[in-house]
Amino acid sequence: MDEKRLKIQQKFYALLICAVVFMMVYNYSAWYISKLETVPSFIFDFEKHIPFIPWTIIPYMTSGIFFCLVFFLCKSKEQLKVLTQRMLFVTIIAGICFLLFPLQFSLSKPETESIVFGYSFQFLKTFDSPFNQAPSLHIAYAFIFWTVIRTLKRGRIFLMIWLILLGVSTLTTYQHHFIDIVTGALLAHISFILFPYQKKDFRYRNFHVANFYFLSAWILILVALLLKSEFAGFILVWISLMSFVIGYHYQKNNIYFLKNKTGNIHWIKKIFYFPYLLMYQIFWRFLRKNKIPIVPVSRIYISSKPNQETLKHFKVDKDTFVYDLSPEIEETSILKEQSAYYFRPILDIGKFDVEKTKSLITEISRTYRHLPKNGKILIHCTMGFTRSSVIGILVIKNILSLPLDEAITIMKTSNKNMIIHSYLLNFLKKF
Repeated sequence: MDEKRLKIQQKFYALLICAVVFMMVYNYSAWYISKLETVPSFIFDFEKHIPFIPWTIIPYMTSGIFFCLVFFLCKSKEQLKVLTQRMLFVTIIAGICFLLFPLQFSLSKPETESIVFGYSFQFLKTFDSPFNQAPSLHIAYAFIFWTVIRTLKRGRIFLMIWLILLGVSTLTTYQHHFIDIVTGALLAHISFILFPYQKKDFRYRNFHVANFYFLSAWILILVALLLKSEFAGFILVWISLMSFVIGYHYQKNNIYFLKNKTGNIHWIKKIFYFPYLLMYQIFWRFLRKNKIPIVPVSRIYISSKPNQETLKHFKVDKDTFVYDLSPEIEETSILKEQSAYYFRPILDIGKFDVEKTKSLITEISRTYRHLPKNGKILIHCTMGFTRSSVIGILVIKNILSLPLDEAITIMKTSNKNMIIHSYLLNFLKKF
């Protein structure tokens, strides 16, 4: 009972700190800006066509309820700590932005006939401010609220829809301009990157990577809006949409989002993901290591994705078993046509799934034990740094029955370019 009371007390203190900081920052910046002689506005032409929808004042005003509730939905000390860090960060940074780049809302609100909605807008006019625009704390907070709410077992979908309505309401209640929405989202994702949840736990790795894709997408949208060029805007919005989709697939650990189970990329995906594919082609061409496959143990080869030149010195036939780990770049045609090819994707710098990895290690080990006389196994990822090394370590450990440290040493001795991040060491210990 005492432990439960202490936990509630910790949540209350976290709420109190964030609420006090918010009131100090928000009220001071609003007061300061109100004393300025002129306060500009920043509005795009399309915003004049956004309708005023009175009933959306209801979800807009529930931001305060979420602010108080979200602290008590935290299930662990770390979750509460990260939530508090993110809330304080976005509040303080937003306050600095309000003071450095003061803005005010420029559209006039139509009269509201409904008594309920009219009273709500009067309440808002009394306690809210037409200043403190970009970045929108309503938007930044909504993203942060969702990081806790998405862990709930019940009511998650309803609350997600409500948070979306809350975000939309910032526009339809004529409280914020579009620039405030984008910068608010951008600020939230910066907080996710600076204050990650379970940073060293490999199971959360995909969420950390996804946040970089989401952040880049919001930056690209912001740049597209500021450039006011139709062609450049189209290109940037296309790349940002692609980044959002890739981030989503990382969150879901969708290893087949690009290449199908036979290792091919559909032509439609080649068009949509062209910037992503081009980036990896450039990285692979100029930055990859292990161009020549290394041999940590007899008849097992580890490398980056081989090119035509490499394969001139690496005999390929039906007794060559190729395990392609890279979902972001298509296999060299010679390997697919002339070897026993298997596509077993792992997302780049993403998480390794324990059960799928165990299955893959078992599969490769079985293949190794039944290799033909002149057979060999090639395990490769795109760049040759991490994924192929991790799988190589586990295969060596399995087939030679070695302790993990010895298997790592063997791989490191052969592969000088191996990169094993700290989160991967925790993953390897699962085996």
